[in-house]
Parts: sequence; structure tokens; C-alpha cells
Amino acid sequence: MIMSAGAVRVSAGTLTRLITIEHKQATQDTQYGTQVITWVPLAVLPGSPPVAERFWAEVQDALPSRSESVMQGLAVARNQTRVRIRWRSDIDSSMRITVHGDTDVVYQIIGGPAEIRGRRRMLEMMCERYSS
Repeated sequence: MIMSAGAVRVSAGTLTRLITIEHKQATQDTQYGTQVITWVPLAVLPGSPPVAERFWAEVQDALPSRSESVMQGLAVARNQTRVRIRWRSDIDSSMRITVHGDTDVVYQIIGGPAEIRGRRRMLEMMCERYSS
């Protein structure tokens, strides 16, 4: 394969984890009139069943990987993770990511997404999960 100078090749070898990207959807509760927030997979079209599209990603804990703090009297551990995927234009920081594995882990996007490796090749997001 011949590549021009400055071209960056995206290796599928580093994209080893399957993730689902979800966005918030607000609906109105018909009985009480309150707002209900649900998480809907990014790739679902209006009127279609909520089947999540999964994306290949590189998931890497950021160092230091854990920090602890006290929120409202509870000890809360935070785990920050860096997630890289192939470039997409429809992701923002209000979304969340589920990393699939033996047990699914849900992360909130807290930073990014930022274009890395130039020319719309990759996106990087800083994500965080909380546990008490």
C-alpha cells in the first residue's frame, strides 16, 4: 500500500472493544405530567425499534485511573477512561457510552469529542463512571 506523506493509517487492531453510544430523550409522563428521561441508542431512527448499533473502540483507563471524593455524604469513586472511535460527526458531550464485555459498564462523556490523527480519522472522548 502506498500512502502519501503525512497520511495516517487507522489500525483496526487497536479498536478491540464494542461500545454503544446513547443520547438522552425526554418524554412526558401521561399520568403525572412529569418529564421522563430515557437513553436511546444513537443509531436508532424515529419509529424503529431501539436496537443499538455497536461500534468498535479503543478503551483505555486514564492515569491515575481512580480518584475518590465525598458527594452529599457518600464516598464516590470516579474512574476516568479514554475512548477512541472512528470519526463521526453526530457525537457530543451530552451523550453516554456503554462498554460491552463480561459486564456492561456505562460511562458519561465528560470531555470531547476531539478529532485526533487529523483529517476526520478518529475521535477521542474522556469518559467517567461513578461508583459508591
